[in-house]
Amino acid sequence: MVASERRSSARSTALWERLQPVVENVTTVLDIGGGTGGLAVPIAERGATVRVIDPSPDALAALARRAQEAAVSDRVVGQQGDVFALDSLVEAGTVDVVLCHGVLDVVGEPARGLQQIATALKPGGVISLVLAQRHAAVIARAMAGHFAQAAGLLDGLGEATTGRGVRHRYTAEQAGELLAAAGFEVTGIQGLRVFADLVPGSLIDLEPGSASALQELERAVADRPEYLPLASQVHLLAQKR
Repeated sequence: MVASERRSSARSTALWERLQPVVENVTTVLDIGGGTGGLAVPIAERGATVRVIDPSPDALAALARRAQEAAVSDRVVGQQGDVFALDSLVEAGTVDVVLCHGVLDVVGEPARGLQQIATALKPGGVISLVLAQRHAAVIARAMAGHFAQAAGLLDGLGEATTGRGVRHRYTAEQAGELLAAAGFEVTGIQGLRVFADLVPGSLIDLEPGSASALQELERAVADRPEYLPLASQVHLLAQKR
């Protein structure tokens, strides 16, 4: 496993461990922006039917191959689209769990996207929401020497326009308010990638045991509120009221 793969594993460990009990005994999971099936296939292996909505045909083709290799093609369905097309792709009130990871960061109307998700969920259904965390973005810009950019992210709604369009960055409080406005009650929150994005790849590659030690460290700090502002992403679980 190369350094980038070991770093990726450290980044995803805390997320997957929190998701497993949520998806363990459900029937239908919707993965918005689920790409090549990094979460969809392991969830399908646990018995759920997973529908992946993604705008990329290449990603959906890779998803189909991965599902076939894992012998879960009968429980993984890929459809081209995005969060704003859910009303035409998914019957209202039919989904147990929705995964929305890194999607609302890059859409123009995140509140409208959440309303679409709420409509698709059954009463009492759960959303797993991962958002870019604003405080960490300030730190990353400052450490890279982009001090004016860091200062620009200190206040406001955490929006920035890039060459690829709008980019939203949230505090944990803003994320909770966004969910509440869409009719959700937050039931869990954790920080993701507290240290994984800061550790040099050369250290992970050269130091024996560093990747597993980093995974353990990420687990240890994920639920500690004092480290949440340092996390690159905030992960919230919330239930539809």
